[in-house]
Amino acid sequence: MADLRAQFEQAVADSKNLSERPDNMTLLKLYALYKQATGGDVDGKRPGFTDMVGRAKWDAWNELKGTASDDAMKQYIALVESLKA
Repeated sequence: MADLRAQFEQAVADSKNLSERPDNMTLLKLYALYKQATGGDVDGKRPGFTDMVGRAKWDAWNELKGTASDDAMKQYIALVESLKA
């Protein structure tokens, strides 16, 4: 568990130093996986129609509802590794 947490924290640091900025859908996936790994299932109301960015983030996170924290960390690490290549 501690090893997974260390790998996750390294992947978070690596994600901030990528040679190319990922596309918006990939950024949403990274955001959602990070939130699921660190905060669990989404809570609160879905943002309104006028908050399109907040709504997109909420929807991406909500799609991961029920995903275990460890699984979200593993997916996040794998995604960052694929972006570094």
